[in-house]
Amino acid sequence: MGAQTGILLARADGDVQAATVGNQVAGRVGFFLQVEDFDASYERMNAAGVEFVTSPWTEPYGRVAVFRDIAGNKWDLLGPS
Repeated sequence: MGAQTGILLARADGDVQAATVGNQVAGRVGFFLQVEDFDASYERMNAAGVEFVTSPWTEPYGRVAVFRDIAGNKWDLLGPS
């Protein structure tokens, strides 16, 4: 383990791009953040003010909750069951 992860999101360049910020995937979840400890990550993000649009639920592949980033894009927070 011990990996460090980063992500760089570019700023919109002009009015056309700015008009689509937060809706690049037409309102669907378009990004996925997989974590080893779902509950700890969810609690830390929630305490930090991250906007969760669903409560956590369990799927056959693990725990899931949908959140929005600062641009309004929807992400799945994913972790093991």
